[in-house]
Amino acid sequence: MYDESRIALHAVWTRRWLGLAVAWGVCVLGWLVVSQMPSKYESRARVQVQLRSMLPPGVAGQNPGDDVDTIRQTMTSAVNLEKVVRGTDLATTASSDREIADRVSGLQQNIKVVAQQNNLFEITTTSGSPKLARDITQKLIDIFVEQNLSDDRSENSQTLAFLDQQLAQRQKQLQDAEAKRADFQNRYLGSLPGTGSVADRMGASRTQMAQVDSDLAAAQSALAAVSGQMAGTPRTIAGAGIAPGVGPARARVLAIQGQLADARSRGYTDAHPDVIALKAQLAAANAAARGEPAGADAGGTPNPTYLSLQSIQADRQAAVASLMARKRQLQGDLDQLTAKLSDDPTVAAEQGQIDRSYQVLKDQYDQLLAQREQTSLRGQAATQTDSVKFSVIDPPTSPRTPTAPNRPLLLTGVLFAGLAAGIGAAFAMSKLQTTFPTADRLEKASGMPVIGQIGEMLTQAQDTERRQRFKYFAGAAAALVASWVLLLGVEMLQRGMAA
Repeated sequence: MYDESRIALHAVWTRRWLGLAVAWGVCVLGWLVVSQMPSKYESRARVQVQLRSMLPPGVAGQNPGDDVDTIRQTMTSAVNLEKVVRGTDLATTASSDREIADRVSGLQQNIKVVAQQNNLFEITTTSGSPKLARDITQKLIDIFVEQNLSDDRSENSQTLAFLDQQLAQRQKQLQDAEAKRADFQNRYLGSLPGTGSVADRMGASRTQMAQVDSDLAAAQSALAAVSGQMAGTPRTIAGAGIAPGVGPARARVLAIQGQLADARSRGYTDAHPDVIALKAQLAAANAAARGEPAGADAGGTPNPTYLSLQSIQADRQAAVASLMARKRQLQGDLDQLTAKLSDDPTVAAEQGQIDRSYQVLKDQYDQLLAQREQTSLRGQAATQTDSVKFSVIDPPTSPRTPTAPNRPLLLTGVLFAGLAAGIGAAFAMSKLQTTFPTADRLEKASGMPVIGQIGEMLTQAQDTERRQRFKYFAGAAAALVASWVLLLGVEMLQRGMAA
């Protein structure tokens, strides 16, 4: 490896002028390309947007996160960027609306708004001039602060006007639907029992009929049980009568009158439930006493159990009669509804369509009315309070060094690339020429033994000439390095002047 390294270095050294020429060519071309790259400066600013609303999130109409996203998008809208172009030095290089549009399109790519937190944003502007980058950032912030509240209030006004127009249309349609519904009710359902559609009324009547049937069966069963108990209970008990000519029914009247007198002595009024019940029992007992013959069962005492069962029987009979009357009424309603459907089968379908149209219009009207109230509240809150507070946390920076390209690094990279290209070219050229740097290489290539080798002998004139050429080579190499240092100095000077 040592011998190979020496041979490679000797091959490159013998062709050093070729390598130096290639290095100069690569460096000049590379440095020219680097010098033509436009500088890019970045100006950064951090702002905080505080959304302050007196209304709860449900009334505000949207979530705070949605408002923040809207602010981030509208900050870099085309309208705002056009105002930025006309308010900065970008307008001096634009002489037509098309050029203004081109500047706006370029700004949209060179301005980035990044949300660091829910209400904290970082604005980054990239431009070829540090002053222009800072001016664009500052102008963008100023425009947003000036127009945010006015735009929000204008939007609320337009929304209210649109909602009022829609509400007026829905109200007229709703009034027409109500008139059509009332006319249908008068023509078809005015004499029918219940409320709602024909199917709803029939369903309600059938449900009530089923309930009445169940209650009637229970009442009839209870009446039968009481009647059975009365059949096995004697009316009187053997013993002295209450009074001559006083039968059981009259005795019950006297007993109820005594209970009623006792209740009044306790302070019960006529509105008391016990007094009302006693009066009802007294009326039933008087009716029974009027039909009792004088002197009936005068020889015995009335049986209290029989009298109680007789009262219960009267109540059960009244309940059964009431349920029978209710059943007949419901049956009549069902017959009337069925007859109406038989006469005109399209009545139910027409009423369903009318009710559905009315309900849809009513739901739309209620929804629009709720939205209008929410929009009105938002507008009042925005007028009376600052709904958006825009605070500049870090003002726009004035960049001193370009963020791209990194010319010192690129210039140095071009220098090393040129040196590598020169060394590679010299080494490649040595491989293309059929020379043998050592006797072993010649012996291996020819297959014949090498008897000896003769060293190079230089005269004094040749040695002087070789030394002179070496000085020229060293000067050319030093000039290459000096050019690199000079370019670095020019770059530093330009940065200082731009800052």
